[in-house]
Amino acid sequence: MGDDVEQICRRAREGDMAAASELVTRFYQRIFAFLYRLSGNNEDAQDLTQKTFAKVWASLGSFSGRSSCSTWVHGIGYHVYVDWRRKRNELEARSEEWWETCVDEGPGPFQNAVERELAGQLYALVEQLEPGSREAVHLHYYQGLSLQETAEVLGIATSTVKYRLREAVTGLKAKAAEPKNG
Repeated sequence: MGDDVEQICRRAREGDMAAASELVTRFYQRIFAFLYRLSGNNEDAQDLTQKTFAKVWASLGSFSGRSSCSTWVHGIGYHVYVDWRRKRNELEARSEEWWETCVDEGPGPFQNAVERELAGQLYALVEQLEPGSREAVHLHYYQGLSLQETAEVLGIATSTVKYRLREAVTGLKAKAAEPKNG
């Protein structure tokens, strides 16, 4: 994304409606995918994405540029999700069928059935992590945000993000190595 997005964001902040529309176009799918993984279903993800962009629109004039536009938009999306989750007070387990819908549609590393099954198992294990670690994993690994961007979105220190990711990876390795009952 880079400088091009930052210029679009600057123009949108200055009131350029075409740039604001372009900003939504550039980020809509990424934010929707992020919120879909967190919320667990299409309808909630659509609602949360709409709320996110309504807040982006309303806050555009106050965006100071202290972080990248991507970090700022993801931060708004994350806070919309946290508010929604608090109101619903839900942290339900995800079904295997749900995880199958999270696999990337395009060509990717999970080309055969065995790899897809392993990915589903990994996603399910990620959902068992503590909320802070799970959110760090979603932002850093699934959304591709840097450690600094992840820290900004979550409102924590970069060292805390590193710690949470290290703990998550260690915990995931241990869980994956456990013998399966059955």
